[in-house]
This record gives sequence, structure tokens and C-alpha cells, in this order.
Amino acid sequence: MKKILAIVQHRKDRSPGQRFRFEHYIPILEKNGYEIIFSNIINEKDDKVFYSKKKYLRKLLIVIKAFIHRLKDIKTAKQCDVIFIYREAFMLGATYFEKRLAKLDVPIIFDFDDSIWLNDTSEGNQNLAWLKKPQKTAKICKLSDLVIVGNTYLANYAKIHNPNVEIIPTTINTNYHKCTDTKKDTNRICIGWTGTSTTLKHYYTAIPVLERIKEKYGERVYFKIIVNSNNWTQNIDVELINWSKEREIDDLCEFDIGIMPLPDDEWSKGKCGFKGLQCMALGIPVVMSQVGVNTKIIKNGHNGYLAKQEKEWFNYLCKLIDSAELRETIGNAGKKTVQEEYSVHIWEKRVLKLFKSPLQISKDSK
Repeated sequence: MKKILAIVQHRKDRSPGQRFRFEHYIPILEKNGYEIIFSNIINEKDDKVFYSKKKYLRKLLIVIKAFIHRLKDIKTAKQCDVIFIYREAFMLGATYFEKRLAKLDVPIIFDFDDSIWLNDTSEGNQNLAWLKKPQKTAKICKLSDLVIVGNTYLANYAKIHNPNVEIIPTTINTNYHKCTDTKKDTNRICIGWTGTSTTLKHYYTAIPVLERIKEKYGERVYFKIIVNSNNWTQNIDVELINWSKEREIDDLCEFDIGIMPLPDDEWSKGKCGFKGLQCMALGIPVVMSQVGVNTKIIKNGHNGYLAKQEKEWFNYLCKLIDSAELRETIGNAGKKTVQEEYSVHIWEKRVLKLFKSPLQISKDSK
């Protein structure tokens, strides 16, 4: 049985990127003769400390513990057939562990799904941003045998540093994403968003439009946010739901309309459309910012809407609020798009082939 050492930051089911780029392929890889050694360096207890503000001494202890853990991974890697690295091996700016791993006679697959060569530090660690050094992404690309990314924008960056680059979009397990009848109030329209505390700032950009929607429709609409945070400081009423793996699908299925607002900047161009795809898989119509890969996923007015200006956001949301028939039509078209282009089922053979191909790559070619 071939062994894959998965070098990741977080425990299973915690990080959306890990889940939808690697974790839901684990059963498929195991079924095809791979043993997955899943090696995360931040556990559930440390997670709460690491992403909170201050607590610098406790964070230092987490970093030390993570360093020791990765030293053990180097020994483990020697017995493996493939090393998979999601985003980075270590949370600080050094590439010490990637360099050590690259010296082994084991192929490295490096995967990322954001513009991680740019600085985008979590709110709790803004004061420590100087330790990150996101430019190390280029070095990790050079040290890897294969780089997998989520869209063309990311691929164009990766190809500057490594000719062996493949695009695998962020995919959805359509067997898992099946809507349930959990709508609390069928007389009201729920406009929903799901994300993390790190991306909550993107939701804020939609607040002026949502205020106009609320002014026009009053109690006919309400806003729901699914996020791993209780911190809400904006002057607009929302139903804030803590993300839970157990309730994830039920909570999403309350949405009548899903939104994915993004600023038009370099970081957003690297986003892989996950928030929109997750809603689309459930038959929920979406309005997404006309940025990056969203323009490839959405055919405007067919399987969703692309909005750039506030006027467009407002008009598209109004159209969907006013017509249950339109919501169903757009939602069904979006669901079909995911099933045919962005499902695990469609991409699993390609993923299997990529995990097999590094075994044929000579480390001497670096």
C-alpha cells in the first residue's frame, strides 16, 4: 500500500480549504490503495488560542510544539511515497521544513487555493503579520515536484516558479450536499452567507446593499451568516450561526438566496468560488461579485448572477426576492453546473492520476 503524508495546518473538518481540496478525496485515495497519514499541527484546543488576540506566550508554545511535530514528520516522510503540502508546512515565514522534505527521495505535491503570496493575516494575529513572509510561496513552488492550484490566476503565478502546474478547481461532494426541508419561515426570504472569521470582512462590503434591501422589503427578508465567530459589530441585524459540521447542510438549506461579495483586488482574484459553489450544489440561487473565477463559474442570468456595482447587486437581489419561480430556475441551473463541472465525482480520476504521477518524477530534475 502506498503512503501519502498529508502536511496540513488544521484538524479534519475544520478548514474549508482543506476539506474541499483534499479531505473529501481521502476516502477515494484509500479505496485506490493509498494510506493517508494526516499530520496537522493545530489541534482544537490550540486553535482557539492561536486565532485569538494577544496571548503571545501561549502562541509561542503552540509554535514550538508545531516545530517538534514537523521534525517528526521528516522522519515519517522517509517511509512515504508522496508528500502532500496544503498551503505551507509551518505557520511562520521560513521554508525550513519544505527544504528538508525536498532533500528526501519522495515526490512533493504542493496545493493552494488563495493568493497566499500576498499578505492576508487573520484579525487575531495582525500584530504578528511580520512573521508570515508570504513570499515563501514562490520557494515552496520551486521545491515541489507538482503544484496544484484552484484556478488560472493562481496557475499563472505558480508557473513562474515551477513548470509542472495543474488546475483542480475547488470541488463539491454532491452526495453530501443534499438539501433538507429546514426552512423556518416560508413567508420570509433568507439571504445567506457562509465563511470564516477571516473572510467576514468580505461580507461587510455587501452591507450597504443589504441595508437598502431591508429598507425596501422590511420583515419580508432576513440575513443569516454561518461563521466560526460570535463577534458581530456591524450596525445591521443578522442571524449569526456558529458553523457546525453536524448542522452545516441544514443551516445552509435555510438560505433562499446565497451571496458571495468580494472586493475587486489581487487577493480576491485567487479565490476559487467555494461559497457560491456550495450554495449552488444545494439548488440555492446565488449572486456573486464579478471577480476572478466567479466569472467562469457563473453565466449571468442563467445559473446565477454576477454583480459589480451596488446597483447591480440591488437589482439582482430584488429580482430573486420577488420571484419564487426565478429562484427555483436559477437554483436548478446552478446545481446542474456543480454536478457537471465542479463535483468530486467529475474530478476524482484526475486527482488520482496526479497523486500517481509524482512517483514517476525524478528528484534530479529540480
